[in-house]
Amino acid sequence: MPLKGLFRLLLTTIVLCVSLGITGCAARVGVGYRVYDPYRSDYHVWDNREGDYYNQWIIETHRRHKDFGKLHRNEQQEYWKWRHDRH
Repeated sequence: MPLKGLFRLLLTTIVLCVSLGITGCAARVGVGYRVYDPYRSDYHVWDNREGDYYNQWIIETHRRHKDFGKLHRNEQQEYWKWRHDRH
């Protein structure tokens, strides 16, 4: 392989690895990941603790369990209101 081709391959590999590393880690914080609460303009780390709060909300409001990201916006807003009012 010519030197120029080897250089391009190496450069492409480096760029790909760096970009995957950045995007793969951008939303991760410790064990959980960050979730934006647009109603209070703040972030929460969605970890086991937040999952416990979410499950408590599901039980208290008599809802069927769904992943938080699959809830309608109004239901997400209800959760964040509940979460800020109680904890």
